[in-house]
Amino acid sequence: MKKVILCTFLLFILGAAIYNLYPEQKLPSNTEIDYIIVKKSNRQLLAYSKQKLIKTYQISLGDSPVGHKEFEGDEKTLEGVYFINAKNPNSGYHKNLGVSYPNKEDSAKAKTLGKLPGGDIKIHGIRNKLGFIGKFQRLFDWTNGCMALTNNEVDELFYAVNIGTKIEIRP
Repeated sequence: MKKVILCTFLLFILGAAIYNLYPEQKLPSNTEIDYIIVKKSNRQLLAYSKQKLIKTYQISLGDSPVGHKEFEGDEKTLEGVYFINAKNPNSGYHKNLGVSYPNKEDSAKAKTLGKLPGGDIKIHGIRNKLGFIGKFQRLFDWTNGCMALTNNEVDELFYAVNIGTKIEIRP
């Protein structure tokens, strides 16, 4: 019985290591991503160039992903059309791309609730010094409302996406 448990455990560890380390298709060199769609219900970020889908990424979202972000601290990932408005190579989460939340409507909605809208919504990697987590970050929603990728994936997008790129975030 102990041998069966040990073998099962070792197979699980081997499978997990293969999952995390198995290389995925890279974004082609010199690709310029000019449109991003996020499908929250599928946990996917779709990267487009000249109206052609180039790559689909698996992402993690905010701790409370259902519905549109209404105020600071609600842990929701926003919905709607926004723009990439910043790039930070020295983020606390590897690198990040800033998203133009809040817009006027977001601020007005939060105000009616007597709350602040929040901000600092990003597409980012894994918290610094925890990059070894790799693809395991996809297994649950863990951000404060951002969209998270592996560090290698955010590196790809960081160099392929320009400030001003449209991002459409769907339920």
